[in-house]
Amino acid sequence: MKKFLFVFIIISFFMCAWTISAAASEKPDYEKYGRIATAVVKEDFPGEEVVEYQYTGRQKVSAADVIDSFTFQVNENGKPVTIIVKVTHSPDNNRTLRLTVEEKRG
Repeated sequence: MKKFLFVFIIISFFMCAWTISAAASEKPDYEKYGRIATAVVKEDFPGEEVVEYQYTGRQKVSAADVIDSFTFQVNENGKPVTIIVKVTHSPDNNRTLRLTVEEKRG
């Protein structure tokens, strides 16, 4: 019985370690579009500090297309600016269809 319990514990340990490793190595599917959004913000605000970056979610807009939204906090001349970047794309073929940038000052 002790031998069976020992083998069970060892197998469980390796299964848990493998599951955690597999989950950690998977990249979120919005990562590519986050890099695109970051590049756009850095291009629009050259030399300015990006203080905060957040993925704000996905919205389905049609049977084939979704919008991934990203919010950035940028300090422009010491004043905070909120930038919202929305990337419309098709998850099936990973092609960007449209990119919109909205600025909120205050």
